[in-house]
Amino acid sequence: MEGVLWYVLTGTRGGKNRVRLLRAVDERPRNANQLAEDLELDYKTVRHHLDVLMENNVVQNSGDGYGTVYLPSDRARSNWDTVETIFTQVG
Repeated sequence: MEGVLWYVLTGTRGGKNRVRLLRAVDERPRNANQLAEDLELDYKTVRHHLDVLMENNVVQNSGDGYGTVYLPSDRARSNWDTVETIFTQVG
């Protein structure tokens, strides 16, 4: 999982936005629309990055449809030291 976190959060162009999203859902679970508003990102951009984070088991969702909220996955939580290191390096 450590390698996945480094790749998904730092090894690609969208890494900075994914870090921002992960920080936001760690602070408080939110839906995609709330994340777009809070982070001042386009909704489609948020959806894309959430999909990447979900595919890589970095975040998980709860609920269905529009009200679906996102939060860090258990797997990400168990590697939170790595996540914190990445947060520090990415800024």
